[in-house]
Amino acid sequence: MLAVENIHTFYGLSHILFDVSLEVGESKVVCLLGRNGAGKTTTLKSIMGLTPPSRGRIRFKQKDITGTLPFRMVRKGMGYVPDDRRIFADLTVGENLEIAERKGIGGDEWDKQSVYDLFPKLKDLDHRRGGLLSGGEQKMLAIARALMGNPQFLLLDEPTEGLAPVLVKTLEERIRRLKEVGLTVLLAEQNINFTLGLSDYGYIIDNGRICYQGPVEELIDNEEVKKICGI
Repeated sequence: MLAVENIHTFYGLSHILFDVSLEVGESKVVCLLGRNGAGKTTTLKSIMGLTPPSRGRIRFKQKDITGTLPFRMVRKGMGYVPDDRRIFADLTVGENLEIAERKGIGGDEWDKQSVYDLFPKLKDLDHRRGGLLSGGEQKMLAIARALMGNPQFLLLDEPTEGLAPVLVKTLEERIRRLKEVGLTVLLAEQNINFTLGLSDYGYIIDNGRICYQGPVEELIDNEEVKKICGI
């Protein structure tokens, strides 16, 4: 479904990504693991069109989408959950969801009821303003809001960052349910145990370069992978 081909991305004069390539098959969960500052977020932003690569190509559903504007990526079926959540603090939970709603390209569709079924806690908070939610609740809302756009492919950036262990477990269960219904996911994380438990295939990024890749069975007990990820 997604193919990133030898991209180089810059912030101004700073060269951040070097020849990064990865693939995500349909209905698979693929992880991008690495320390803080390794290039995970920049990779996702490059895919979403927020920081377009200066060299290389990105293909989505076999079409070249390199540099496509983010709102057009949403229309093509891609959803994005940034690491800083970016919910609307002055809007209620329900309003945050309603403004993101769009019809899906096909198949089963997400609506308020279905995202509340996935995240029951949010239903109880429907009338609470986003700025009054806890960090974990905001994470759930950010994922639910992305689902309201009915994506076929979801980019998740550091979903467990700052969460208590009990909330990490809850989030793991919810992402597993998304996998079960066939949603394709690229998951950028530094929590190796959480991530490999959900993923089918993994890429390890360090200093802006993909330095290791393989099926999760090969990554779980790999000491070099643990060293790169800071474990």
